[in-house]
Amino acid sequence: MARKALKIASWTSMALAASGIYLYGNKYLDPNDFGAVRVGRAVATTAVISYDYLTSLKSVPYGSEEYLQLRSKVHLRSARRLCELCCANRGTFIKVGQHLGALDYLLPEEYTSTLKVLHSQAPQSSMQEIRQVIREDLGKEIHDLFQSFDDTPLGTASLAQVHKAVLHDGRTVAVKVQHPKVRAQSSKDILLMEVLVLAVKQLFPEFEFMWLVDEAKKNLPLELDFLNEGRNAEKVSQMLKHFDFLKISRHLGKMYSEMIFVNGFVHCDPHPGNVLVRKHPGTGKAEIVLLDHGLYQVLTEEFRLNYCHLWQSLIWTDMKRVKEYSQRLGAGDLYPLFACMLTARSWDSVNRGISQAPVTATEDLEIRNNAANYLPQISRLLNHVPRQMLLILKTNDLLRGIEAALGTRASASSFLNMSRCCIRALAEHKKKNTCSFFRRTQISFSEAFNLWQINLHELILRVKGLKLAYRVLALICWLFPAPL
Repeated sequence: MARKALKIASWTSMALAASGIYLYGNKYLDPNDFGAVRVGRAVATTAVISYDYLTSLKSVPYGSEEYLQLRSKVHLRSARRLCELCCANRGTFIKVGQHLGALDYLLPEEYTSTLKVLHSQAPQSSMQEIRQVIREDLGKEIHDLFQSFDDTPLGTASLAQVHKAVLHDGRTVAVKVQHPKVRAQSSKDILLMEVLVLAVKQLFPEFEFMWLVDEAKKNLPLELDFLNEGRNAEKVSQMLKHFDFLKISRHLGKMYSEMIFVNGFVHCDPHPGNVLVRKHPGTGKAEIVLLDHGLYQVLTEEFRLNYCHLWQSLIWTDMKRVKEYSQRLGAGDLYPLFACMLTARSWDSVNRGISQAPVTATEDLEIRNNAANYLPQISRLLNHVPRQMLLILKTNDLLRGIEAALGTRASASSFLNMSRCCIRALAEHKKKNTCSFFRRTQISFSEAFNLWQINLHELILRVKGLKLAYRVLALICWLFPAPL
């Protein structure tokens, strides 16, 4: 009897092993799909990072040069471990890692520079998985829906990938297909993150990262709803149809100012992979193309107007109102830090006027260092501001990254464009809330006058720039006269 049981057990084990090898070889089975593997990996990584911070820094005097150098090394080691965890667990983990990598002026540079690679390291689903997803969602095979369908994706993201296809009527389309396991894993992953964040808070009470979990809880279901994404794309297309762009960086800021201050409906993922520039085939003009409409932030009227007032105060250096509107937006006594986070400028520059001069390399380095030095205060502030502010801050940092890459970071014209949108938004709100024709006319004249002031100020700045350029040219000609 024992021999028979052993024989059955042996054959069963062999059958299970063979089935496992077959399934794994045919990509039906992935160790990452097992909850125990994903949980164990996340718990182990969190434990190692926490232990590294607890032990590596305790024997060094806080604030010393040695402390700062050692802390930078711990940041870098921890960021690499976190990046490896995101790549291994994929899906939701990559999405959250990308969010952290976008917070250039809010998190230490070691984290943001390391996690930025996640924008180009998303997993790719096999064609077998793609066919299965299309079959389940649309009830038809690929050949029934498309005349042709490219097997190689045009691009792969954390939650989905895009394939080029041709419909039976001859139209060329981009087909966005969700990775098959993301939706099922996302709610479990968020719960796991919540538990880990609470555990980290027990070890490091000064750090508040629950805002990150709250954002994932709210935004991931929206990004996984492709019907919602389609509605967003149609809405923003109508909303911005009046724009005809020539220069990229300046008008990208103008477009986002329109979304934030005027419409309160904001595309919140403008990383370089989601912002394309193409030449119009008819006119030859450059056009900006926004991709990935899964994540939009709808701003409440109160938040939008307070945010308008705050930026107006920052641009025109009205420090009393900067404090007032920062506190209305939840900054409390940390309003100087909040102003620096919004503008990515030093507190000295905020007090002098952010539109007076562009960011210098020295100031940029100071800001990045402060992101590490004030991390506990930053995490506390992010936990208290309205949830709408979190995606706005992320969007601001992504836009700054594009401006920095194009060499137009924090130019005066970008701030003046923001101010124009703020004036229009506030005037529209006032007109909407009055029934008096005289009062509406008065508001319209005031709006026109304020916009004229900004145009005049911009003209003066351009003339000054031309004078400076002329003087520099004259100096060069004097120093290096042309040979006779």
